[in-house]
Amino acid sequence: MKAIVYTQYGPPDVLQLKEVEKPTPRDHEVLIRIYATTVTTADCELRSLHLPIWLRLPIRLYLGLIRPRNIILGQELAGEIEAVGSRVTRLRKGDQVFAWTGLRLGAYAQYTCLPEKGMLAIKPATMTYEAAAAVPLGGLNALHFLRKSQIQSGQKVLIYGASGAVGTAAIQLARHFGAEVTGVCSTTNVAFVKSLEADTVIDYTKEDFTNRGERYDCIFDAVGKRKSSKLKVQCKTALTPNGNYLSVDVGSPKLQSEDLLFLTELVEAGKIKPVID
Repeated sequence: MKAIVYTQYGPPDVLQLKEVEKPTPRDHEVLIRIYATTVTTADCELRSLHLPIWLRLPIRLYLGLIRPRNIILGQELAGEIEAVGSRVTRLRKGDQVFAWTGLRLGAYAQYTCLPEKGMLAIKPATMTYEAAAAVPLGGLNALHFLRKSQIQSGQKVLIYGASGAVGTAAIQLARHFGAEVTGVCSTTNVAFVKSLEADTVIDYTKEDFTNRGERYDCIFDAVGKRKSSKLKVQCKTALTPNGNYLSVDVGSPKLQSEDLLFLTELVEAGKIKPVID
């Protein structure tokens, strides 16, 4: 099969199209023919190791200290099951699915194998493969952090970095939970974030949201581009007394397969639409 591989860390030039061995599913795995995948910020960070300092050593120890052990990147995919292992009971050959592979990676290829009980769900019939592949990473992370903040109907939520994969999902999920949502983004993305039905959109190049006099029950940094500690200090004046500050660059979220099924239900109900840049 064909795959995009990298045998050393570095810039995009380290990626190469090559022929590699087609995988064979183990007893509890399914073989997926991949029709769509995504290129995310996370993929670029893993390829270049351009990561927060506290993450660099753990990630290198996991992926490979000198060079990558798993030479195929890619964490999101959508495709069709071509074969199933002997112990697979829930899924069948021909099922159209979408999935998040996590640090197993492997989505930049024509085929991959995933555990039946992994982050894998039946693709909604109304979605294209491309749209389905764009759901897991942003949707799962946004869901994790908003649940951590225990968002309730009527609360005010501010999403910093509202135009990214996590931010766009967070806006839609927060609205689904009944929150009043403010999105913070650059000038270029103001109209786009408004189209996601954020109640208020702030252009951070023109206005500092911490100086507006508004107080929020949750401020969620969905990009982690600014140092969390610095932004957290700045946000204190914009939080309610019991408000929460959350950031994607603090800790590793524990994601559950049930969460992907929950997102599938919301997609089928038209509550969430994946965004492809």
